[in-house]
Amino acid sequence: MSKNPAVMSTPDRASNPPLEVHDLTVAYDQKPVLWDIDFELPDGSLTAIVGPNGAGKSTLIKAAMGLIPASSGYTLIYGKPLDKQRQLVAYVPQRESVDWNFPISVMDVVLMGRYPHLRLFQRPRREDREIAMSVLAEMGMDAYHKRQISQLSGGQQQRVFLARALAQDANIYLLDEPLAGVDAATEEVIFTKMKELRDGGKAVVVVHHDLQSVPGNFDRAMLLNLRMVASGPVAEIFTDENLQKTYGGRLNILSQMIEESRQQRFVREADS
Repeated sequence: MSKNPAVMSTPDRASNPPLEVHDLTVAYDQKPVLWDIDFELPDGSLTAIVGPNGAGKSTLIKAAMGLIPASSGYTLIYGKPLDKQRQLVAYVPQRESVDWNFPISVMDVVLMGRYPHLRLFQRPRREDREIAMSVLAEMGMDAYHKRQISQLSGGQQQRVFLARALAQDANIYLLDEPLAGVDAATEEVIFTKMKELRDGGKAVVVVHHDLQSVPGNFDRAMLLNLRMVASGPVAEIFTDENLQKTYGGRLNILSQMIEESRQQRFVREADS
């Protein structure tokens, strides 16, 4: 996918990570929701943000994107302030936060992802429409391009919003619960696409609830509960000790599920 050089800048990959967040604190009505968060992510990574309800997972990516105000802290994209690099970041919101009754077609939703590539007041070009159809096809949604977004199922709507992010051709993808409430087929499509983005050198960050699926699908994780409990490769930080610190007494059954998942995966690998 081509980039408009008048709009898109070339990231400095050699010396800076794609995403850095430093000293991030967010408070509502003087009550901290996130406290002193620091992390950085490499290119070619697929990261799950996990933690209990109310831990600040969605708040973290919204604040990192500047979508909600922070009490302190800042975000760097390839070493530069967010405002100068925002076009390099694609964001997929929670499905529940979107007004699905707004009268707009599937094609028009996906074309929104092309706006960072256009000049002010420029209309989408033939090239942009071709890219939009291409990413809809990748998500299995090209046959629905004329449909109103409100006429789609929840899983189909989620595929369309991911297609919009793909059309942006960004370097960093922030996805807020993209797998919540979707059918098994859509979950497989989304996991496959996220892994393709990672393997293509992109940094993908996903707010995720299913602990059992983390070890087999993500290479990095952030364990969050108002503070950052641990951040790094799944193989190193996704431990019972760190999960206990993150979830407290609610963890026992989750630990059993994760251990069963690991044993099943070991058996499958041994048989293959």
